[in-house]
Formats: sequence, C-alpha cells, structure tokens
Amino acid sequence: MAKLPTIIELNQSLIKGQITSAELTETALERIEASDSQSVFTKTYAIQSRAAAKASDTLRAAGRSRSPIDGLPVSIKDLFDVAGETTLAGSVVLRTAPKAKQNAVIVQRLIDAGAVIIGRTNMTEFAFSGLGLNPHYGTPSSPWDRASERIPGGSSSGAGVSVADGMCVAAIGTDTGGSVRIPSAFCGLTGFKPTARRIPSPGALPLSLSLDSIGPLGVSVNCCAILDAILAGQAYEAPIAPKLSRLRFAIPSSVVLDEADTHVRKIFEDTIDLIRRAGAQVELIDIPEFEELASINSKGGIVCAEAWAWHRELLIERANQYDPRVSSRILRGKEISAADFDQLQHTRLQWIGAVEQRIKHFDALLMPTVPIIAPPIKALATNDTAYFKANALILRNPTLINFLDGCALSIPCHPYDSAPVGLMVAGSKLRDRHILNVGAALEQLLSEVRTQ
Repeated sequence: MAKLPTIIELNQSLIKGQITSAELTETALERIEASDSQSVFTKTYAIQSRAAAKASDTLRAAGRSRSPIDGLPVSIKDLFDVAGETTLAGSVVLRTAPKAKQNAVIVQRLIDAGAVIIGRTNMTEFAFSGLGLNPHYGTPSSPWDRASERIPGGSSSGAGVSVADGMCVAAIGTDTGGSVRIPSAFCGLTGFKPTARRIPSPGALPLSLSLDSIGPLGVSVNCCAILDAILAGQAYEAPIAPKLSRLRFAIPSSVVLDEADTHVRKIFEDTIDLIRRAGAQVELIDIPEFEELASINSKGGIVCAEAWAWHRELLIERANQYDPRVSSRILRGKEISAADFDQLQHTRLQWIGAVEQRIKHFDALLMPTVPIIAPPIKALATNDTAYFKANALILRNPTLINFLDGCALSIPCHPYDSAPVGLMVAGSKLRDRHILNVGAALEQLLSEVRTQ
C-alpha cells in the first residue's frame, strides 16, 4: 500500500502554493469515481466540495487559513446529520425519515475549520458490527490483498477505505466497540477513539449512548490529534513525544492475545521487543476484570439494551427491512429488564474502578487492536456461524476500552509489504492528550523500522 501524505504535509504544500484545494478535491473526486468498489461512499458532494475548495483557495490567497485542515477533503460516516438530508446510517429503514434541520455538531465544526466534506461513507447498518459488511449498499474491501477481497473492518468501513485509497485525507467515524480502531487496523491507518464525553454527539445517530464515541481515522497520530481538537472544539496542540526510556507500559496477561493468528502474534511480539530495546519498561500484568467482561455482557450488555430502546418501534414496523444479522443482535436487548440494565451500569462503574487501579501507574496499555488479519468477505457473507464468531473476536480487544470509558489509538506496526496489524495504545478516561503524546513516540519508533 502506498505511503499517504499527512495533514501537515498537505497543509504546507497549500501554504507554499505547490498545490490548491481545488486540485486536491478534484483528485479525490476522480479517485472516488474511478474506484473499483462503488460501495465506499453512500453519497458524494461533488458540487458542494468544489465550491468549498474554491472558497478555501480564495481565503488562502488573501492570507487567511482557518485550521490545518482548511481546504483538505474529509469524509464523514453516514450516521452524521447534514442539513436538508435524511441520515440513513447504512440502512434502508430510514429512507422516509424526516430530513435533518441542521448539521451534526461535529460536521459544523469541520466546516467551520475549512474542511471540504467530500461525502458520506458506507458503514455496517446502524453501526452494529465490527466487520463492515452491508447487504444494502455493498461492502468495500480492505486495500491490502484486494484480489482476496478482505473485510475493511467496521462499522466505519467506508471511512477506512476512503482514506487508504486516497479519496480523502482523513475520515470521521464512530466507535462503540472498536468501529474507528478496527478499520484503521485493517486498512493500515491510525485511528483514535477519544474519551466519549469529550466530543459532542448531537446530530449523530446513536447505537449506544453509554458507549458511543466519535473519532478520526488518518495517516498519523498528529493527523488524529488535529482532527480530535477540531471535533472537541479545543485549541490544537501538536503531540509532544516523550522519551521512550521514561515510559512504562503494561500488557494484559490474558484475553487480548487469545486466538491471535501467527502473523499478528509475531508482529506484536516483534513490536514489543523493539519498544523494550528502545528503553521503555514493558510489563505483563494481570487484569482479571478483562476475563469477566464476556460474562457481564452475556445477555447482550449495555449496547443491546440501548440499541433496543432506540430501535424498538422501527423493528415492530419494519423488521423485514433490517439486515437480519443486525436486527437479531438488537432484539437481544428486548430481554434486558430495567433492573438488569441498572445492574449493568452499576457493575460497569465497579469494573472501571478496578481496572483503573491496576493500570494507574502505567503510561499506557499495549495490545493488538485486532488479534487476526482481515478475513475474506465471502467467507463471512455466506456463513452466519463464521460471521458471528469473527465479529466477536474482532470486537473483543477494542470493546475492553469502550467499557472502560477510556481512550485509545490504533497505530500500524506491520512492515509496509505485509498484512496490516494495529498496535492499540490505550489509557483510562480523559488521558487523551497523554495517549496521543505516547502514540507519537511509538509511531516515531515504528516508522524507523517499517520501511526496512
């Protein structure tokens, strides 16, 4: 897969007059049009994006730049409101729903920062799967080993492919159980799941109000930091990479490497060895709470309960229009009583407190973002057993951090000529800035060896 330019690199090219926003936008639109996979976007904004690019070039010529992403093409997941449009969330169920009266908060913030919104990206229906398959609009394939047509990861499937294929510079997705980090890992990108409360959710169609977070997929840690600041309405500060010799990392001793394939296990072990040789302390620690999570969520957990609350009327009226693999999971929430849900929330708070105590002396947790390489689409599209087994395994590690109410990066750690593997760098809630700094240090280390 080709090396992609970062936001800072493109911003500098715009400042120096080496390229224009209009040219970048036209290239993005041409790549979308020429794509073998027409399932990356559910809608593109050719007229609007050309107008936005022209406005950006005019402002820059007058000496004004609104942000580092001013004039750069950015895609948004198909669950964010755009004024005057119906938000479909990768489904056909909502085609007759009212049109949005205003932009989602984060969409407006992107526009105010000068982003060229190039289009809406495809996704798993209602964001309820980590695989990225969509029977309504098709499934884009991961950019690696395209002949085998491997899953892109979900639910922000089109988001990952849109960046990896150069159809935009960065993408905005959502992450309820890994839906930013999984496609980032499978598409060879960097993705950031922030502490959920930091990014406003009005105008984003929910899956689970307790677990949803909104985050960027990009080419680098700094790309994610730039977009995270814009989404959060905060001033951007470039990540400052600490010396690795001053950092202390923890690897959970159980769960996170269970059922890992040979490729992921080797890449992860090689990466940890490299981090140790760079002077960092890396310790294997017991986090028994990670082993308890499957049991806690055995009835469907918070996500199914909250998804059922949102979808119950639609499912009564239009169940036959849903992807059955999505509706069957939502319906599990029907059996969760108010008392069960209250107990789940109480258990979660206790669980968070216990895990935070175990990791408080470490700079970050390290684990594979996903324990396997991206499997072929065909093997999962035609086999329910394979689908649900893969979905559970692929969501497992990222979900730990959503339940923790934490923050996490997925950083590519594989050689450029091999199957993509993500290194998850995670911390507890509101340690976002620290995780971005630590991620910058690890990214710098990994970039020195990934081309060798």
